[in-house]
Amino acid sequence: MPEAGSAVRNGGDLVVETLSALGATTVFGIPGQHALGLFDALTRSDLRFVSSRVENNSAFAADGFSRATGQVGVLFLSTGPGALTALSGLQEAYATGVPMVVVASQIPIEGLGARRRGMLHQLDDQKASAANVTKSQRLIQHASGIPSAIQDAWTEAISSPMGPVWLEIPQNVLLNPVMVPAVEDALAEPFDNPPRTELVKEAVRWLSAAKRPAIIAGGGTRRGRGEADLLALAEKLRAPVICTPGGNGAFPWNHELSLQAWIEDRYTTEVLEDADVLLVIGSSLGEVTSNYFTLAPRGKIIQIDAEPRVLESNQPALGIRADAGQALSALDAALGQALADAVREGSPRQPSDWHGQAPEQVVAQTLQKVSARLDSQHLDMERQFMADIRAAVPAGMQTYWDMTISAYWAWSCWDAKSGQFHSAQGAGGLGYGYPGAIGGAVGLGERVLAVSGDGSAMYSIAELATARQHDLPVTWLIVDDGGYGILREYMVEAFGQATATELAGPDFVKLAESFGVPARRTAPDGVRQALVESLAAEGPNVVVVDARIGLFAPTHLAP
Repeated sequence: MPEAGSAVRNGGDLVVETLSALGATTVFGIPGQHALGLFDALTRSDLRFVSSRVENNSAFAADGFSRATGQVGVLFLSTGPGALTALSGLQEAYATGVPMVVVASQIPIEGLGARRRGMLHQLDDQKASAANVTKSQRLIQHASGIPSAIQDAWTEAISSPMGPVWLEIPQNVLLNPVMVPAVEDALAEPFDNPPRTELVKEAVRWLSAAKRPAIIAGGGTRRGRGEADLLALAEKLRAPVICTPGGNGAFPWNHELSLQAWIEDRYTTEVLEDADVLLVIGSSLGEVTSNYFTLAPRGKIIQIDAEPRVLESNQPALGIRADAGQALSALDAALGQALADAVREGSPRQPSDWHGQAPEQVVAQTLQKVSARLDSQHLDMERQFMADIRAAVPAGMQTYWDMTISAYWAWSCWDAKSGQFHSAQGAGGLGYGYPGAIGGAVGLGERVLAVSGDGSAMYSIAELATARQHDLPVTWLIVDDGGYGILREYMVEAFGQATATELAGPDFVKLAESFGVPARRTAPDGVRQALVESLAAEGPNVVVVDARIGLFAPTHLAP
């Protein structure tokens, strides 16, 4: 350790200087013994540090910060248990394509390798533990390599497919004095990931000839900022558009071509199956998007994704490896030119024809069928509850949803309006909502809403201290049904009874108040007024609703 009061620059300074030069403003994490050089260096920088109470929540917060702002989330981790605890949070960022730079400390450099020297927090190969949940992993063994390694990691994180990148630096490399001059500038530009020309031409040929084109907009559409081109393309084709949970908000909710987000409904599945060309953008056609693998398209599929492993992983398709935003821009431009050429040549594209109906009619009738199906299931309380939340939340507010029944409803029925919808659908782990919202509030400097169940809330209850310490404008809606509600429903449906789903829990109002966070309790019919008042308040607050929320019946199971 350096002497107290020493002004000598060290490896930690190189880390924070490089991050600042790259445009970082905020760091999330928790201090640790081997990471002290990082945290000491923060005192000599303009970076804001936000300390969570558990490392996986720090990862969720960095994720939520990135989603809210479009910036890179930066995470500092200590060695061993601290680094490992963050992995579940990083799995969500990796699965959802959230750009993050993770700097983890390591034991002193002489302890690295196969030897077991008995050092505190020692792992055989720490970075190997992160291999499943990050794009790449690097060990930096010399201070002079720190700036370029961080610059490379930043570049990789923001290049599609985006995601978290892992760096680790031994304790003594962070602490030892360095001769490397202060970092003055750093440049990280994302690698270009455009679609191949011949694939665009082929896709345009298919779409130009299609009578019943339809579009699935996945999370890659939002990450690639392709919303405007998606709208233009859909209107040229007059193609119905449905958004996945990750793509929620990519297409205007009330547009006459919008099937909204009812991706788990058999009526919308049937429309997608009937399309003669199905354009899938930024989605793997995975479990939820395919209505639990019951989707059986009868037409051709064009699938666009930046991750090559996704292409054709679930359905044969014309696979186009590209950033979704770049691909949509190229498709829209090429299709516009093709349609103009066809008009000039006297052979304009024939109007869309869904068996004698216009696509707008098909969309309207399908949404009516969805509504009628819900009408038959005695879900008036649940539907009013979700409508009341939507009515209370300002149009531009960003919302963060945990893995809870309310979120499963929101996947299908939440109109993001001019805000953004964030959920943990990538990896599906509990505890994302509140720490993700904390990160969003830090980045935006404005109020956000988190929604959790009582089970998932307990994963992140300690972060009430974080919200209070930093006086963050986060309203936390906790729906308390006394257990793991969705698992209860699954088990009762499958086995006739639920096992190990019922939970003893705290009085969330008193618990929040013990952290100095104002809280109130309401019945479902009071949620709108409670949220209106809480969302208009200052600092953090909590709204607890005592309610057992049911979920609409699945449509992928045989009757």
